[in-house]
Amino acid sequence: MTAPLDGVKVIDLATLFAGPLAAAFLGDFGADVIKVEHPAKPDPSRGHGPARDGVGLWWKVLGRNKRTVTLNLSDSDGAALLRRLLADADVLVENFRPGTLERWGLGPAELHAVNPRLVITRISGFGQVGPYARRPGFGTLAEAMSGFAAATGEPDGPPTLPPFGLADSVSALAAAYAVMLALRARDVTGTGQVVDLAIIEPIMAMLGPQITWYDQLGYIQPRLGNRSNNNAPRNTYRCADGRWVAVSTSAQSIAERVLRLVGRAELIDEPWFATGSGRAAHADELDAAVSAWVAQRDRDEVVAAFEEAQAAVAPVYDVRDILADPQYTALGTVRTVPDEELGEVRMQNVPFRLDATPGEIRHAGRRHGQDTDAVFGALGLSADELAALRERGVL
Repeated sequence: MTAPLDGVKVIDLATLFAGPLAAAFLGDFGADVIKVEHPAKPDPSRGHGPARDGVGLWWKVLGRNKRTVTLNLSDSDGAALLRRLLADADVLVENFRPGTLERWGLGPAELHAVNPRLVITRISGFGQVGPYARRPGFGTLAEAMSGFAAATGEPDGPPTLPPFGLADSVSALAAAYAVMLALRARDVTGTGQVVDLAIIEPIMAMLGPQITWYDQLGYIQPRLGNRSNNNAPRNTYRCADGRWVAVSTSAQSIAERVLRLVGRAELIDEPWFATGSGRAAHADELDAAVSAWVAQRDRDEVVAAFEEAQAAVAPVYDVRDILADPQYTALGTVRTVPDEELGEVRMQNVPFRLDATPGEIRHAGRRHGQDTDAVFGALGLSADELAALRERGVL
């Protein structure tokens, strides 16, 4: 079966985390992704988080479906080799601080002179222009500056950051989408272009109409904990067995079913119950009703009762629950991937399904520089040339 991106060559120069994940998404659908790392300074994700037998596990996910080479781009011979590698490439993904590639003679003008069809995807904290462009930027800063942290957390608590790379992950999806648009445009124009993605922007696009609310009403989204200004009851509730469920009542009919289920049908007749905003204004009363009912039952009993009443509920899962859940099993959400170092490793599968040309995780992240000789040998370098470059620290 031919994958959608068979024949597309992607050079991944990026590290931590948006760029490498964007390249992984392209590799999931058949692109030949070549991951370039510094000979002495591997992608830091290899050392992030837990490891097994000295093997970093985060890298196994970020590095999936990629060939790995080493190359010192700050060396003139390394820069020359990259230009050769890019001569027939379709996509470059990089996240150096703006100006770095230009300093090495690898800016867009130089690269498009080598390959006019190249799509150059530049991911940085603050974008390629503006007063903050040259600042070091990470997803955490984007989560703070986008408005996400200010709107997240309990009303009387501090702004809250996520315990994972949310802004980076959203940026990775946006970058992969941007690459596909640029490749489609190239089908029409015959030439590549530069994608400028600032990590502070995609997460802001996910935060709803906050800017429009402020522009039109002067309204600033407050921190609401697990509640919503748009409906209630909407929260997490602790069950008798100590586990938790989440309840949503975005639809009026669902709100009515929940209140009947928990034995408080009389609240449905209150005038304020007829609208989501009215219910949100009485969240304390509604939360108390649902919480009292839930607290008397184990989680499985709560979920079963909600399902029978056709009311919206979900158990609050940790990773153990995810791996045991039959819905995730049916979807194939978790994939067991072969790996040369660990034997097998489980990870999230491709995040959506195409029925005719599905994506696939063919292997987990490979060892640092594992494919260096094969990739550069295919450019015509002899074994002696490769050895000499390695001795000089270029490879």
